[in-house]
Amino acid sequence: QLEDSGGGLVQPGGSLRLSCAASGITFSRYDMSWYRQAPGKERELVADIVSGRGYRTYADSVKGRFTISRDNAKNTVYLQMNSLKPEDTAVYYCRANSGLSRHWGQGTQVTVSS
Repeated sequence: QLEDSGGGLVQPGGSLRLSCAASGITFSRYDMSWYRQAPGKERELVADIVSGRGYRTYADSVKGRFTISRDNAKNTVYLQMNSLKPEDTAVYYCRANSGLSRHWGQGTQVTVSS
């Protein structure tokens, strides 16, 4: 089970930190990702961090602004979002993927607006 949290309303240029707490899985063995889905658009990959060495990748639209991290001791993955833009408005979902199984969080709404 994955529980997303940390979303909210923020002004352009502001920051938010999303969290995704995992339970019932061996968290350290899963690659963890953040996706987002804006109204009328397909779900897109924002960032991911692999198990083991923690190699990270980012969508071009968020590079330099967002940072994904994980704490295996707390079974939690984070997404630090800085310099937020109105186009970052979406529901953000975390995903856990081991290759054999996938799990999704319920999503947390992020709205960037003045």
